[in-house]
Amino acid sequence: MGKLTTSDIVKKYNFRFTKSLGQNFLTDESVLMDIVESANITKDDFVIEIGPGVGTLTNELLKRAKFVYAIELDSKLIPILQQELGIHDNFKIINEDALKVDFNEIIGNEESVKVVANLPYYVTTPIISKFLTEGYNFKSLTIMIQKEVAERINAEPGTKEYGALTLLAQYYCDTEIIRKVPASAFIPSPKVDSIVIKLNKLSKPKVSVKSEKLFFKVVKQSFSMRRKTLWNGMKNIGLNKEMLMEAFQKSDIDPKRRGETLTIQEFANLSNSIYELLN
Repeated sequence: MGKLTTSDIVKKYNFRFTKSLGQNFLTDESVLMDIVESANITKDDFVIEIGPGVGTLTNELLKRAKFVYAIELDSKLIPILQQELGIHDNFKIINEDALKVDFNEIIGNEESVKVVANLPYYVTTPIISKFLTEGYNFKSLTIMIQKEVAERINAEPGTKEYGALTLLAQYYCDTEIIRKVPASAFIPSPKVDSIVIKLNKLSKPKVSVKSEKLFFKVVKQSFSMRRKTLWNGMKNIGLNKEMLMEAFQKSDIDPKRRGETLTIQEFANLSNSIYELLN
């Protein structure tokens, strides 16, 4: 691939976008370079790119990375990527749904794995959840996603954006918003703006919990009815009223509070107290 832009390649191959796949290709080169720079790719890095499109971001990653493994669902894009990027010997593409891929088979024994993606909006949360909860060995996720979802991931307690996705991401990672991206930076233009966000995986979870399963169950219950108090949200957690009150007292949390006001440490304290009473 030479100096061809995304628009050039789309025209060159007369590519037709598939709406059901959420295809919106980035055309703003400044955004592309910000993604590459914020991902901090070096010659030691094994990069997994999800949704390479016509390969303009891929091309920049290949210049910097040890190896780039691109996963593309749309079979119409495979010959385009092979034609434009096939000269690189540090590149491999697989035509598969990223949600069905076992990334351990790809990662193998690689020690420095970084994920870069311009994610279709409809798979954003499932892809993030997959990488965070399935135990994959990676250093960071640098992803461009829907503005609303990025703000939820990076939210602080007490805000309307703060919720279960916030706690999932911040339990495993430090989060950082890199930049906003207007809808006009894509072809075709989506109906909403995007954000480039980076999730740096922590060496160990941000808080210590006795049961991750219970911790995330407490989080889910707390946000299942946002306008309800914690007391009402926790009614189905498996404790009788007396034990539930004891759990709140042990964790020093007022049961009249709402889930959106709790810090991640307070969620850990509450789930640990519940765990002790259940076991």
